[in-house]
Amino acid sequence: MKKINYFLLTKSIGFYINVLSFISPKRATQKAYYLFSIPRKGKITLNSIPEILQNAEAVTLDFEGNTIQTYIWKGDETLILLIHGWESNSARWKKALPFLLESGNTIVAIDAPAHGLSSGIDFNIPKYAEFINHVAKQYKPQILIGHSIGGKACLYYQSLYQNPSIQKMVILGAPSDFIVIFKNYIKLLSLNSIIYKGLENYYLENYNLNITELSDQILSSNIITKTFIAHDKEDKIVPFSEGEKNAIACKNSIFISTKGIGHNMNDTDLYQKIVLFIAEE
Repeated sequence: MKKINYFLLTKSIGFYINVLSFISPKRATQKAYYLFSIPRKGKITLNSIPEILQNAEAVTLDFEGNTIQTYIWKGDETLILLIHGWESNSARWKKALPFLLESGNTIVAIDAPAHGLSSGIDFNIPKYAEFINHVAKQYKPQILIGHSIGGKACLYYQSLYQNPSIQKMVILGAPSDFIVIFKNYIKLLSLNSIIYKGLENYYLENYNLNITELSDQILSSNIITKTFIAHDKEDKIVPFSEGEKNAIACKNSIFISTKGIGHNMNDTDLYQKIVLFIAEE
């Protein structure tokens, strides 16, 4: 019953946007963009901060009229920056943190745009990369760890900004081709060609970006950073083939396949491998 209701809801929304596209293409495109880009969950309030984050030093950074929430677990001079995925927040690293903290390194986690305690209404990869860049300038990390869309944002960031201080990256369950996600959204709502083209133009006009250029196969060719890529064969959110694409695209990479841990990638053996990768000279 839930599947039927969800199907009817998505198709109804798509029908409304399609009809609106003939009356006001610009307005219809904006509605389609925000529906695609506004997270339905992942935000928290000051009264509902998860316990794992209460144990960290919370620092809020200002950036071009936005606020970026960061959490710091202090250690040595080596700094690891954690980048979470869609509809999540810094608390998603709860199971990974004990392993990372054993390394003695300093850990910094950030809340993405419109997630956690960071400001904003909408989320997209270019905007997330700007957040990462600003935080990286403040904290100067040597290691990036990203999950799901956060992993893709790490690859996009490093390709775009070419930060020489980033020595290693860890990419977990990340999509490779943004165009696949984009087309799935179009298909889900059965949106017409007017909206498809309108969204393409929206990214081009607002972010100077062709959405096909968000393919990691294109972006990662610029990355020489040593990268640890892991993807689960039973990932039902991001297909395993996307992880394989990332591994091929990243020239200096190690690819680990897992089975049975799903998209969240929370696994003791995997985290131990990540810690060893980080510690390698």
